[in-house]
Amino acid sequence: MTVHAVCPGSFDPVTHGHLDVIRRASLTFDRVTVACMRNVSKRGGLFDLDDRLAMLKEVTSDLPNVELAVFKGLLVEFADEHGIDVIIKGLRAVSDFEYELQMAQMNRSIGHIETMFLSANPEHSFLSSSLVKEVARFGGDVSDFVPPLVAERLADRYRTDEAT
Repeated sequence: MTVHAVCPGSFDPVTHGHLDVIRRASLTFDRVTVACMRNVSKRGGLFDLDDRLAMLKEVTSDLPNVELAVFKGLLVEFADEHGIDVIIKGLRAVSDFEYELQMAQMNRSIGHIETMFLSANPEHSFLSSSLVKEVARFGGDVSDFVPPLVAERLADRYRTDEAT
């Protein structure tokens, strides 16, 4: 039996924490779809979907069983349409668990799909895209938190924003 998992997120931008969860999922499941979405609870985004997908494509290119997709709407509908068996979510802290547990229970209730949680590698447990963007916005070094390509794109974006 082939098991197909999805790792959903906004990935704005993708961090080493995201990549750790994606890599671990790719070692556990036969197929992994990284589903990039626009998070409706966040205002806009630093990078548009095409930019985020391009970065994800490059930084996951060494994972042969990982594919990328974009989705809007309910994750459970996306999962159903794509034959996905399980949702994978990374947890950094207890506060993540409280929110993600509610989401997992709702997804199971309306979509009959299970969610599996992967605890964050302690090395990455403090990372969030929001914190990385904040550090980069003020010229801080984010090279320990994101792949080199992403660090370059962040620096370019904030240099461009300063110039306008």
